[in-house]
This record gives sequence, structure tokens and C-alpha cells, in this order.
Amino acid sequence: MATLIEAEAASGGADITQRPLNRRNVRETIVRYRWLLLLMLPGITYFVLFRFWPMYGAQIAWRDYIPFLGIEGSEWVGWKHFEDFFTNPDFPRLLGNTLILAALSLFIAFPLTIVMALLLNELRLNILKRTVQTLVYVPHFLSWTVVVSLTGLLFAIGNGPLWTGVNDLLGTDINFLTDPAWFRPLIVLQDVWKNTGWGTIIFLAALASVDQEQYEAAIIDGAGRWQRVWHITLPSIRSTIIVLLILQTGQILNTGFEQIYLMSNPLNRTVADVFDTYVYFVGIQQGSYSYATAVGLAKAIVGVILIFGTNWIAKRFNQQGIF
Repeated sequence: MATLIEAEAASGGADITQRPLNRRNVRETIVRYRWLLLLMLPGITYFVLFRFWPMYGAQIAWRDYIPFLGIEGSEWVGWKHFEDFFTNPDFPRLLGNTLILAALSLFIAFPLTIVMALLLNELRLNILKRTVQTLVYVPHFLSWTVVVSLTGLLFAIGNGPLWTGVNDLLGTDINFLTDPAWFRPLIVLQDVWKNTGWGTIIFLAALASVDQEQYEAAIIDGAGRWQRVWHITLPSIRSTIIVLLILQTGQILNTGFEQIYLMSNPLNRTVADVFDTYVYFVGIQQGSYSYATAVGLAKAIVGVILIFGTNWIAKRFNQQGIF
């Protein structure tokens, strides 16, 4: 909206930005841009109802919440639930499991998305490029229930094709679905298969904006394909990579509830328990709503700190941040 107003002001139209803000100007602006404001209404409504209004209930993290007494009627206990969480014997294990899965996703899945986008960008046969894009996008639309079910069929003991093939190749008799050592590799493989193709969309859009004259000049200078990618393509999309990396870092403690919950079982629980599943088990199954809310709030605060920290580091190295 601001861009439209400034553009109109720059083109010599009604100089809204230079007029003093009063009730009449506000009314004129609303009438003039009523259709744009109407388009914003569903998004604003969504954020108000499902993002900001629920924050009112976050105060139960500082109360001993009892549903019969309501939020206001429950006893105020201050930081008790936060202290219980950080001194809980399970905290180091939960933090370790969450950070390991987040690091695997950040250092394996995220770079693979960039590599996939670069490979797709290098395809010159248009029909082949469209076909490959469609094939790698499809897994994103499958639910985690379907993905985990397919994993169960592929690694089923006795008749799973991957269970048979991998065990014959390694000469072992591993039950991949219950072995704690194979839990994390399976999680990463599922994440890569499901989300890598979809994640290339933003990078492909950034690659489409790279000036083609730079490639032509590099070819005349004798640059090979790898040299063009290294010296032209990657620097051109560097700002996009950094912005997405900052956003990815902010989600580092959100390992995804559905996938982890569906893949976990009593035999691999030692490596499968993360903050998201812990909140569910404690908050929903055991009815400790206040404690679970405190855990969720602590996780969200860490995420905000990571976003600001990564953004600050990016700017310290003269890169474009997100704010």
C-alpha cells in the first residue's frame, strides 16, 4: 500500500504523502484503495483470530491453570513452570534430540534445495525441465501420514523391498523402523524427499531474475558451466539464500510434530522425543496445560532470538537481512 501511495505521489498525482494526516485524508485514502484493503481483509482476519488472539491464553504459562476456574480464576505462580522445565532431567535429552534433527535439516536438506534448483536451472530442454519439476513437487502435497505409511511398507520386516535390499547389501538384519540409530537418517530422507522439490520454487524465481548478459559475457571469456554457476549464479541469489537461511534458523526448534510423532515408537523414543512431541504428551495426554504452554513459549522465544541473531550476523557481514 505504501508503495502505491509513494508511486502515485512521485508521478505527480494526488500528493497524499505530503499532506497532513487528518480524518478527511484517511477517509479519502480508504475510499480510494478500498479494493486493495478488501483483499487484505481475509489475511488480517486470519492473523487476528489464529495468531494474535490465542496469545491471550499464553498467560496460563504463569498460572496453575484449572479449566473449571478459567484463566483469570487460576492461581498465579510466576516462573514456576519455566523453572520446572529447565531443571527437568528430560530437558538435556529433548534439547539434544531437537538440535540434532534441526542441524541435519539445516546442513543437509537446505543445501540440497539449492543444488536441486541449480540443476533444474541448467536444464535446457523445456519439456524435460517441466516434467522433472512436476515430479519433484508432487511429494510435497502428500501428508506426513502417507509418507510414514510408505516408509513402513518399504521397510517392513520380511517383505519390505528396501528392508530386504539394504540388509542383503550390508549383510545385516536391521529393523530400521525401531532401531534408534536409523531414526534420524529416516527422518532426514523423508524430509528431503517430501520438501526439496517444493523448496526450489523460490530459488528458481530468484534464478530467473539473473541478468543473462552476464552469462553471455562469461561464455565469451571462456568460462565453463561450473565457473558461471560459482561466479555469477550463486552471488546473484545470495540475498535470497541468506533470507531463507534466517527464516530457517528461526524454525530450528520446530522439528515438525506430525512426522516425529508418527515415526516414534517405544523402542526409538530415546532419540525421537523432541520439544513438539513433549508438549503434546505433557500438555494433552497428562493435562499439564500450564507446563506445556511454558515449554512452547520458551521454544518460541528461542526462535525469535535466533532470527534476530542470524539477521544481525548477516548484516555484520554486509548481507541483506529480513529487517
